Amino acid sequence: MTEVRSGSAAGCGKSSCSCKGGEPAVAPVEAGRRWFLKTAAAVSTTLLAPGVTLISAGGPAEARPADQPVSSKHRWGMLVDMGKCKDGCTACVSACSKENGWKTPDRPATDAQWIRKVDATSHKDGTKFSLPVMCQHCAHPPCVDVCPTGASFKRADGIVLVDKHICIGCRYCMMACPYGARSFIHETLEDQKPYAPRGKGTVESCTMCVHRVDAGRQPACVEACATQGGGAIMFGDLNDPQSEISKIVATYRTKRLRDDLGCETGVYYRNI
Repeated sequence: MTEVRSGSAAGCGKSSCSCKGGEPAVAPVEAGRRWFLKTAAAVSTTLLAPGVTLISAGGPAEARPADQPVSSKHRWGMLVDMGKCKDGCTACVSACSKENGWKTPDRPATDAQWIRKVDATSHKDGTKFSLPVMCQHCAHPPCVDVCPTGASFKRADGIVLVDKHICIGCRYCMMACPYGARSFIHETLEDQKPYAPRGKGTVESCTMCVHRVDAGRQPACVEACATQGGGAIMFGDLNDPQSEISKIVATYRTKRLRDDLGCETGVYYRNI
């Protein structure tokens, strides 16, 4: 069952769920397992840098202002317009790498990639695309369903993350992800960003630059595409019918990758 977490109690948002603002209803054994994990995690506090602390207290490790609680009122998402995505442009990849402290891979099969350009061909007319692919931030994320410790979780605002405090590196989430969006860290890391903690033996993926979102900013890939690319990537609130991204999704033909799987991704594509 997909677990939705926020900094404060929040319901799952599903009409079929019996929860009333707290944890979704679960079987007694599952509830006991979660209680144990949260109790064990509650005592861990990791100092990253002066003024920046990761705290696990019955929820995910987060670093955001206390006056900006995560709310299901928002559903953050992206729209990639392939009509504007330039061939050979990797501005989004470079910006993500620089912002979050992962290196452009020398070994793409094993190195971390939070966002990558994937060459794709249309089965209908043979049209070729170089598609930016990142974590799709699903409404029903398979990575969350299979995680044995609860390290993979979805925030109330739709952003899917990994709690590094309790990730055991089992890689079940990597196998479950239909988009190949997650990476395993094989090497010891240095010079990490305080707002994007990483660690050997854990799994990671695109965070939608959650540290920027919580501060009211755009993800790094979106800014870079606007200034260095073709302005192909849009970010916004899918729950707000007046937002630009919602208007485009409602007006024009868009697609979501493997929409047949029912994941209800938060990333849309246009002109593919």
